[in-house]
Amino acid sequence: MRTTPAPRAIALAATATVLLSLAACSDDGGGTGRGTPSAASTASPTTTPGDLSSQKLDWKRCPAPSNAQGSGTAPSPLPGGTPWECSFMNVPLDYGDPDGRTIELALVRARATDKDRRIGSLVFNFGGPGASGVATLPAFGTAYDTLRGRYDLVSFDPRGVGRSEGVECADDAALDARYEMDGTPDNAKEEKAFVDDLKSYISDCEENSGEELPYVGTTNAARDMDLLRSVLGDDKLHYFGISYGTELGGVYAHLFPKKVGRAVLDAVVDPTEDAEQSALGQAKGFQLALDNFTADCAEREDCKLPGSRAQEVQDWIADLLEKLEKKPVPGLGERELTQTQATTGIASALYSKETWPLLEQGLDEADGKNGGLLLALADSLNGRTQNGHYDNSGAANTAINCADSKQRFTLEQTKAALPLFRKASPVFGDYLGWGLMSCTGWPVSGAWDTPDVSAPGAAPVLVIGNTGDPATPYAGAKAMADELGEGVGVELTYKGEGHGAYNGGSTCVQKAVDGYLLDGKVPASGTVCA
Repeated sequence: MRTTPAPRAIALAATATVLLSLAACSDDGGGTGRGTPSAASTASPTTTPGDLSSQKLDWKRCPAPSNAQGSGTAPSPLPGGTPWECSFMNVPLDYGDPDGRTIELALVRARATDKDRRIGSLVFNFGGPGASGVATLPAFGTAYDTLRGRYDLVSFDPRGVGRSEGVECADDAALDARYEMDGTPDNAKEEKAFVDDLKSYISDCEENSGEELPYVGTTNAARDMDLLRSVLGDDKLHYFGISYGTELGGVYAHLFPKKVGRAVLDAVVDPTEDAEQSALGQAKGFQLALDNFTADCAEREDCKLPGSRAQEVQDWIADLLEKLEKKPVPGLGERELTQTQATTGIASALYSKETWPLLEQGLDEADGKNGGLLLALADSLNGRTQNGHYDNSGAANTAINCADSKQRFTLEQTKAALPLFRKASPVFGDYLGWGLMSCTGWPVSGAWDTPDVSAPGAAPVLVIGNTGDPATPYAGAKAMADELGEGVGVELTYKGEGHGAYNGGSTCVQKAVDGYLLDGKVPASGTVCA
């Protein structure tokens, strides 16, 4: 999911399983910068030093993820004993100065099981922007085991993410305070606190990572992927992009249309929308998901939330959030559940239908003055681990979004837009509307209003839209297919819930994707799966 506002889809495939493990927790306006160059280099996308294209990768057993990647334990071997291997690849910091400073990108792979029928490498990007592919792919590699038959499964931490020169902003204590503060100010005092916090956060980012900030945008990440393709020894890039990874894939196809192999884009970002349109679309998308959740709850006799109709359940949720604004409730340890954290927790649980039961439980417990579960859900989306450390997904998300998007919103422009956001979603409208200011005062000017993903001459790209997707609304799939161009974008619809389709439980979707990636069978554009 690409966002300028607060909620971020980090590692789409991870959401449901990680959050299910948290249930036990419930028991306890500025300009375009100060003259810093834009993130978009004017150099040719193929400008890469020859010694980098021919570099040899030193693959070794993977260590445990770093704090910036989300911490945890070293990945276990896959079924059959295949180990996860990690390495680093050198790339130019600035493709406009290809002989200048280089940085290292962290990589991970698992080798194909059928070496005689191996097609090549299948490169994954799990979204965000800001998700660590090195941490995410091993955590959910078994979900792609069928594809591992003929592909080496490969992912990476994009520049600015995790171990790839990860952007650093605020420390853990400052982030705790930042996420607890009111993200939907209602008066002049709260507005000042909101703006002051934003300025402080951006200042920390510039102080800690200022040299890298101009170069973390999507265009450079796409160039990195083409260098990765070359270093891996593949003539074509075979690619699986999820959420923001679909935008990255579209930009790659535009820059390198003749290098596109078999590519799948799942949970598609609308490339025709600017930052404000995207945020408004998300407000509508999350509202749709909340509508579906509350309708399901109202229809069940065992639902813990009061209300015999969906609107009654939503009114009750709105009342609960108003109570939390006036008086937070105990959360986890010394931390309380605030209105903003509760809204984040609700959004987090709407990414997958599998986590609807946790949302129901968390709301019920918060009403009983136990905010632990909703706070744990919010922590998951905010990148906070149980040891109190934050990964760098939030910092990377801001840095990449602001390197890409030209739009900068003043306080007055943001407040003027709020009525439209509230109309789109009574629950999430203010929350997402205030997020328009995320890049205000950022020290790097953005590269575009919207990305160019036109890719005439590219191989077919399978584009999958989910009708119930809250984070990347369904309309984005058609827009991406259209923008890729006739004969390139192939649209497939999944009538389901949650963010993404391939791991949504539809045999139809999996067969279509596997058939294309493994056998080159392109489904008919317009195919619909339930």
